[in-house]
Amino acid sequence: MGQIESLIFLLGAAALLAQLARVLKVPYPIFLVLGGLALGFAPGLPTVVIPPEVIFVVFLPPLLNAAGFFSSPLDLRAHLRAISLLAVGLVFVTIFAVAAVAHFVVGLSWPVAFVLGAILSPTDPVAAEAIFRRLGVPERVGTVVGGESLINDGTALVAFRLAVGVAAGTAVFSPAGAGLDFLLVAGGGIIVGLLLAFAILPLWSRLKDASIQITFSVLIPYGVYILAEEVLHVSGILAVVTYGLAQGWRAPRLFADATTRIQALAFWGVLIFVLEALLFVLLGQQLPSIIGELDEYSGAELLLYAVLTYGVVLGARLLFFFTVPFLHPVFDRLFRSRYLRGNWREYLVMSWSGMRGAVSLAAALTVPRVTADGAPLDDRDLVLFLTFAVILATLVLQGLTLPFLIKVLGLREDGNAARISELQARLNGARAALERLERICTENGLPPEREQGMREYYEDRIERYEAGIEAGGMTEEYAQSSANWRGWRRDLIEAERSAIIRMRNVGEISPETMRRIERDLDLEESRIGG
Repeated sequence: MGQIESLIFLLGAAALLAQLARVLKVPYPIFLVLGGLALGFAPGLPTVVIPPEVIFVVFLPPLLNAAGFFSSPLDLRAHLRAISLLAVGLVFVTIFAVAAVAHFVVGLSWPVAFVLGAILSPTDPVAAEAIFRRLGVPERVGTVVGGESLINDGTALVAFRLAVGVAAGTAVFSPAGAGLDFLLVAGGGIIVGLLLAFAILPLWSRLKDASIQITFSVLIPYGVYILAEEVLHVSGILAVVTYGLAQGWRAPRLFADATTRIQALAFWGVLIFVLEALLFVLLGQQLPSIIGELDEYSGAELLLYAVLTYGVVLGARLLFFFTVPFLHPVFDRLFRSRYLRGNWREYLVMSWSGMRGAVSLAAALTVPRVTADGAPLDDRDLVLFLTFAVILATLVLQGLTLPFLIKVLGLREDGNAARISELQARLNGARAALERLERICTENGLPPEREQGMREYYEDRIERYEAGIEAGGMTEEYAQSSANWRGWRRDLIEAERSAIIRMRNVGEISPETMRRIERDLDLEESRIGG
């Protein structure tokens, strides 16, 4: 079986594992890593080897762009100081803590120890956010964890680039020089992302074809990353994240029409799933080849080093969360505003959500095999093993226990508050449409009978939304009433669909006509929600 055939097989296996994870209500990245691990040890199946630069260039730009697109700049700004402290402060705390243990206990040289620390410092929120969505944790927790991961990838990889240069002998470490390089690379990435967003996004209105718009929506993040990383030598990750945030904010006015927007969101949903599925299953498949290069270490030594490294990564995060936030009076004076103030349950959940993922593995795989003078880089294989061990431990151990921890702590969002907020927004939209309808009828002199149908439609919606708000959100009575209404609407649409299919079957209309009508019915049914 060649590499292409193996890749297709892995994608099929990833889809089946994701479905199994959905049935068992387990975050699918965990199943994908474990499934990839099992496939890696299965006899007769070749390991798919993907160059790490391919992971960075092919996988990361669309994933990071989507993460920025679906994030709220307002929410990120509201928690900017907390996110910044985690994405910068906690990254450096983790780097130094891991480096110290790796040097004094594991025996790595200082440069290689710092490389390992930089690799393990960024978090991957995919599994955590899947759990958050299902269990409905407070929005602040999800915003901080997601926002941290958006920025700390760039922070950690800038530090990683500097550490690798020192370890490979292509750079000389200088605290002042390293600090300046960090500011230039990270700040340059943000500036490049903003400039490209201001330059590119106004041109979207010129693209009228849905296929062309969707194609460019995929290609542009790659262009942003390559321009920033390869041409300007600043952080491509922060450039793409910044561009994604700007694109997501302006998205309601970017696409040519509603059909294009629906197609684009559906396409991106499939694309992100495919990329994440492949990435996590490939991640799990790498362990056998990594272990094969560690003959000089015993199993007990490897297990000890892995446990120690994981303990330091988790311990540094717990220590940071249970010390720094309680210094909020200091930060209040320093920043002249309120620092994030949560409670110990939120801090514990956010600490336990610090899982590692594909960015760490991709960084580890890019560590050079030889130094600048041609000598082998010591302990590269051990760095790879420890990276994979920490990724596996955080994803599996923390990912599987995070739902239990959230339930035990009783950390749940007030669902009614979110529901009332949504109903209020829908109510304001329906009232605005009704006002516009009155102006349209007045300006065009439409007869009352033509206005009546649309007026009744919006008045019915307004009545339902007001009833929901008065009921206090999703009460049992209102929930049952809404469910009944959705059921009746679906039955009516199904009756229309069945009639159209019968006409197609007897030749009264063409399949193309049926598909056009069916698309409209599908769009109408999708609006019912539930």
